[in-house]
Amino acid sequence: MIENVVEFFKNLPPKQCVSCGEKMEEQHECYGTKCDSCNNL
Repeated sequence: MIENVVEFFKNLPPKQCVSCGEKMEEQHECYGTKCDSCNNL
């Protein structure tokens, strides 16, 4: 079962910032929705 969970997270698409739409470099399962640039504004 652990292999299935690992595969699930590996297959998630890259997160995108909700403000500018840029691909975020952090982990996909993170709760953040804005990139560092938009978060600092």
